[in-house]
Amino acid sequence: MGWAEIGVVLVVAMLLFGPERLPEIAKQAGGFVRTVRRMAENAKDDLGREIGQDLSGLQLRDLDPREAVRRTFLDEPSGRTPLTAAATAGPRALRPGERPPFDAEAT
Repeated sequence: MGWAEIGVVLVVAMLLFGPERLPEIAKQAGGFVRTVRRMAENAKDDLGREIGQDLSGLQLRDLDPREAVRRTFLDEPSGRTPLTAAATAGPRALRPGERPPFDAEAT
């Protein structure tokens, strides 16, 4: 969320709840976020004890399938991805007499 969205949320909250109740609602929201974080941390610790591994370094981002695919297939030690390397190289011109690539499964 950007500053504009946060501003809109604050204005709508002020219109709905009024400036008198807004600090109390913000305090309750902060408490809710702390409780959810604590519950997630406890669940992660319990899971680590159950499977016998230390999960202290585990991030939720590590469990995202998109991140796993990116790390597995796209990351290279040089920092350039195969996708980026192919895109910057551009198409290669065919030599005289060379047949263009053909994929029978694509047709």
